[in-house]
Amino acid sequence: MEDLESDDVKEFVRAQAAVSDAVLATCDHRGRLRGQLTALLDHPRHRAPFKRAGSYFYFHNPGLLPHAALYVQHGLGGEPQVLLDPTALSDDATVSLSMVGVSDDAEHLAYGTSASGSDWVTIRVMRVRDRRLLPDTLSWVKFSRVAWTRDGEGFFYSRFPAPKDDDGASDSGIRTDVNLNHEVYYHLLGTDQSDDVLCWNDPEHPKYIYTPEVTEDGKYVLLSVAETSEPVNKLYYCDLSALPHGLPALNRTHEMLPFVKLVDEFEAYYGVIANDGIRFTILTNKDAPRYKLSRVDVDDPRSWADVLPEDDKAVLESACAVHGDKLLVNYLSDVKYVLQMRSLATGELLHDIPIDIGSINWVSGRRTDSEVFVEFASFLTPGIIYRCDLSSGAPEMSIYREISVPGFDRTEFEAKQVFYPSKDGTKIPMFVVSRKSIVLDGSHPALLFGYGGFGMSVTPQFSAARVVLMRNLGFVACVANIRGGGEYGEAWHKAGSLANKQNCFDDFVAAGEFLLAAGYTSPTRLCVEGGSNGGLLVAACINQRPDLFGCALAHVGVMDMLRFHKFTIGRAWTCDFGCSENEEEFQWLIKYSPLHNVRRPWEKCAAGEHRRRQQYPPTMLLTADHDDRVVPSHTLKFLATMQHVLCTSVEHSPQTNPIVARIDRKSGHGCGRSTQKIIDEAADRYAFAAKMMGVSWID
Repeated sequence: MEDLESDDVKEFVRAQAAVSDAVLATCDHRGRLRGQLTALLDHPRHRAPFKRAGSYFYFHNPGLLPHAALYVQHGLGGEPQVLLDPTALSDDATVSLSMVGVSDDAEHLAYGTSASGSDWVTIRVMRVRDRRLLPDTLSWVKFSRVAWTRDGEGFFYSRFPAPKDDDGASDSGIRTDVNLNHEVYYHLLGTDQSDDVLCWNDPEHPKYIYTPEVTEDGKYVLLSVAETSEPVNKLYYCDLSALPHGLPALNRTHEMLPFVKLVDEFEAYYGVIANDGIRFTILTNKDAPRYKLSRVDVDDPRSWADVLPEDDKAVLESACAVHGDKLLVNYLSDVKYVLQMRSLATGELLHDIPIDIGSINWVSGRRTDSEVFVEFASFLTPGIIYRCDLSSGAPEMSIYREISVPGFDRTEFEAKQVFYPSKDGTKIPMFVVSRKSIVLDGSHPALLFGYGGFGMSVTPQFSAARVVLMRNLGFVACVANIRGGGEYGEAWHKAGSLANKQNCFDDFVAAGEFLLAAGYTSPTRLCVEGGSNGGLLVAACINQRPDLFGCALAHVGVMDMLRFHKFTIGRAWTCDFGCSENEEEFQWLIKYSPLHNVRRPWEKCAAGEHRRRQQYPPTMLLTADHDDRVVPSHTLKFLATMQHVLCTSVEHSPQTNPIVARIDRKSGHGCGRSTQKIIDEAADRYAFAAKMMGVSWID
């Protein structure tokens, strides 16, 4: 199953597609779901703008276009113009924009495209004023950003070496070999990639991943060095103004940039927020699991001092330096955002900025700007972009754009937060969204979503699919903020990782038990869903408690915990999971690895009718043929194992609930999917859940 190009694996995939197609053909609500999803998504959507040299750039989809296009307007009241429409990049909408970077003078756009959802990116350059595409083409880019130098002459980016069998198809998405030897380059506009300046690599540490960034004043290039997905990094800097002959001259000397290693240990996270000359303000979790702001004079690396100390309870999610000497800081308190303006110099609180309960998805602003854009959404708010005017000193918030969804009436629904005890007594927060005033009689279908990994917080977001489920199928939608995430900082994250990973599964199971006890649903009507690390979560939980759930939807899950580190970037996940090559960590992994813990639940029961009811819930495993992050082999191996252990190896098996896979074509881990692919997949998986749990349609 690991050789995805073998004839046997291709035949297995074809056979499984036929099985899932046959099952989906029996799902009555599939067409209705597709129709309702299409109608709800047919509305204009905007992202917050970012400003360069008086021009505003933003993404916008007027409705059902495959992808949002990048727009530019000159001045806030200028006429918007399409700068780049990714729909035009392919005939089947499988090429998407994965990154953009506009030079400070707004003269050039560097943009990265990804084919079929792959993590591999190709960077190209466009001249903004006339949309002229330059010949510059950069391949084998991955886990990178575009970092323009202040003069607009070029930019830094990260890439991997081209493989020996380089056929030029870096974005084919079918490579599963381990990614090693990341490198940082500088590209000078108008030159060939072969002439790019190698700025940094470290052959002695082939697993390191490098992220370059140029400070707003243009003086320094920063280099964040990571080895895993853990929130820790080294931090280097280089004074570009001190280079005697400029960046291109390094090609003649074959020297790399003379980076100074400000932090050269993997001890904490360090992210530069701003600099005033040699004084850097840094967001860090050094001795602060809920994060803080510190300042250091880089000429005196021992001069670290706290500017904004760690809060007693809330997590400092982000900080953005704006309007000269101000900060917009964003806290997460009990999974609810708090926005404040503070002094950059002292950290002193200047103003609280009231916002509704929901998520701040982006703060767009610079120190040279007197305006900031704040992107907000919640379970019942499709999206608001606020414009915050700082010119008078006090922040003045106004609605710049608001997303309106025809046919959605937020007054019909309610969202609330509950806290429930996990197996060890820890209180876990969970959001519950439903129609108003439902009767808690256990009759409602429920969708329980979770993630619980890598310190990632799951915060309130609007979902058209969730609205359709609640409105037309009577679902209660639930999001459990289990341990392993970042909702309460690094302590919460670590409580659900490595030797503590079982806490994630216990928290998720406890969420299901709470929903049953509180009268929201019943076991035959409780569907669990998660993706990536959340796919692992769902798979582990149905292994451990198959009796608790009426359906399971596991997207692109990490299913083989003994071999995940052997493919693409899987090695970076050992910070959360451990590695099977370490004996102690092998013992953690083998206990919950989905692939290795499929058991026949009926063998634990006495003979008779009760034994017949003990089986796995109806299960749909979702993956895609170009997923080069969590490779499809994870899902294929788990699928084959489930079908063999529970079905084909047992005569008259009690396992009558279907176990199927939806394997998408020309698609990846989830990013860059077209609107139609999003609609089709949601219609399929939720039609499957509704059919399996006997849920009727509500007009």
